[in-house]
Amino acid sequence: MAKDKSTLSYWVDEHTQAMYSWAFHKVSDMEIAKDLVQDTFLAAAEKISSFKGDSSPKTWLFSILNYKIIDHYRSKVKTPQRMENQSFEQFFTSNGEWKKDKQPGDWHEDSDNLLDSPAFLAVLKECLDALPEQWSTCVKLKYLMNKKGEEICQEVEISPTNYWQIVHRAKLQLRECVEDNWFKN
Repeated sequence: MAKDKSTLSYWVDEHTQAMYSWAFHKVSDMEIAKDLVQDTFLAAAEKISSFKGDSSPKTWLFSILNYKIIDHYRSKVKTPQRMENQSFEQFFTSNGEWKKDKQPGDWHEDSDNLLDSPAFLAVLKECLDALPEQWSTCVKLKYLMNKKGEEICQEVEISPTNYWQIVHRAKLQLRECVEDNWFKN
């Protein structure tokens, strides 16, 4: 038991920063990232006697952390959402054409390395956070965690049709938000 405590203490000292960075990259929220890392170490403490050393401790801990991240998103998707003003009518006319004020703008101006810009990333994070919880979760799983649509549907327990509608609507909202808060400023 004492050996397990000293081992776990060493792992906490050794891997906390890398785990926090990974969790923050995946959830974009400092407090949630800290909670996920803490939950990971609690789970590791409960199961440390079952760690056989077939993988490195870092691999084992990150595996636990990834499951915690997935559980975090899964719980967010199961929360019912209100869908006010978040339909296609916001962007398209009744015959399916873009509304004049909602047409995509030209993003070709010096936007080669937008993802290298901390200011742009802050705007993108705000836009992601402004999405309904379920939409944000699906987008983050798809584009930040590189999950396939099939996997996301299973993890968040939604139909493929619902998933693709969510992603499409989320991308429309993100485009509008980024245009309003980055390209028009």
